[in-house]
Amino acid sequence: MRIAMLTGGGDVPGLNPCMKTIVQRAEDRGWQVFGFRRGWAGPLNYNPDLSGPENQEWLVPATAASVRTIDRTGGTFLHTSRINPQKIRPGDLPGFLTERYPFAEGQKTVDCTPHVLKVLETLGIDALVVIGGDDTLSFAVRLHKEGVRVIGVPKTMDNDVYGTDYCIGFSTAVTRSVEFIHALRTPTGSHERIAVIELFGRNSGETALVSGYLAEADRTLISEVPFDVERLAGQVVEDRKRNPSHYAVMVISEGATMIGGQIVEYGQEDAYGHKKLGGIGHITGDALRKITGIDIVNQQLAYLMRAGAPDSLDRMVANSFGTLAIKELERGHSGLMMSLHNGCYATVPIDTCIMAKKRVDVASLYDSENYRPRIIQPLGKPMFM
Repeated sequence: MRIAMLTGGGDVPGLNPCMKTIVQRAEDRGWQVFGFRRGWAGPLNYNPDLSGPENQEWLVPATAASVRTIDRTGGTFLHTSRINPQKIRPGDLPGFLTERYPFAEGQKTVDCTPHVLKVLETLGIDALVVIGGDDTLSFAVRLHKEGVRVIGVPKTMDNDVYGTDYCIGFSTAVTRSVEFIHALRTPTGSHERIAVIELFGRNSGETALVSGYLAEADRTLISEVPFDVERLAGQVVEDRKRNPSHYAVMVISEGATMIGGQIVEYGQEDAYGHKKLGGIGHITGDALRKITGIDIVNQQLAYLMRAGAPDSLDRMVANSFGTLAIKELERGHSGLMMSLHNGCYATVPIDTCIMAKKRVDVASLYDSENYRPRIIQPLGKPMFM
């Protein structure tokens, strides 16, 4: 069997261990493995009419020897992108495809799925293992419907892929966040200020919720619950008074909004219709300064949350997802996504990831009046809540 793998979307710790395991398990079975570079940009830019070194930029062979040490670092050795072959803009269309996919007047994108299918056929790829979030996996769903053997592996530090309790990268992001939240107590306490710490998470507040809970932040604002900044100001002032060191710490998700406000986003939409998020922490900090007269320590943790090597839990899940992916292919299965349910490894149909949005269970896990996690009954909840 000849299989190919790729990683798409944001990088997270755990991608390299997952791919190393995929290669090792496949090689144990005598299979060949290739890696498309830069996510879906790999098969998009691969020119099946060329046989020279031009395509080496987009496809590389992967062997147990070549991936021997990749698990020691974070990120993805194959690199990544947010390319969506179903919606290619003029600037992303490879030159050799311009005649085949012309843009009509006013047309913003073209669907290059037929080209991707041709590339997979030309290369003799029997199956594709796609590691990504719901955006990247959505095109894997498309290929599955087109008849390609596909296995999906969920990854995202936001932990928001529907159909699994856990995604590769989440534990390390929380671990990094807790460490930095505690570290920021030093300058915040020394200057008797209020710390406003903004975390990645897009429209899911789970990263902020769990990190704020574990770091014992005074207040935690999540994407799912708009907040009243006047009420928040009163709360953090009281938190500061109660603290013997005379400071307060609050965590805020990048997708959080004030009541009546809008999500803070900027830049051009990517191929999946998303703009960059970020800045609500600074806006909230400025508002708190005006209301309270207290100086603010503003900090966006941003990429630090997913920098560096994975923690032990992400290594474990990555290895297990990789092993399970190859096992399912060996069984002749296709169209599946690896998942965790109630602490056990499982599989679900790959199109599960596009059926709904995974968000924080506010009623069970959050105090919307006091802006705090409310974890009072862990019985029956997934491990991370």
